[in-house]
Amino acid sequence: MLPQRLKKTITDNPKKLANLIDLANLPSPVREFVGQSQISRLGCFFRVWSYIKENNLQDPNNKNLVNCDEKLSSILLGKPQVELAELPALIKLHFPKVPK
Repeated sequence: MLPQRLKKTITDNPKKLANLIDLANLPSPVREFVGQSQISRLGCFFRVWSYIKENNLQDPNNKNLVNCDEKLSSILLGKPQVELAELPALIKLHFPKVPK
């Protein structure tokens, strides 16, 4: 089941969903992190999120912050700490813009 807000976004603009699930060729740092040469933006986000959870990288005092290790910071512009709200935007930078 999708959240109501996501359902509305998909129904209003199906191209937004297509941008999230289309496969894209990845640049080297992301390719090494994910372990695949092609992945969707959504799939990449899920891989990053599972990596954060598996390695307990969320700040114990503030769960909205992620403390990056070397591997994670290599794809997040070298930042030592990022907010969860920043993650999608930082991941999006690695995906080429699709021409209209």
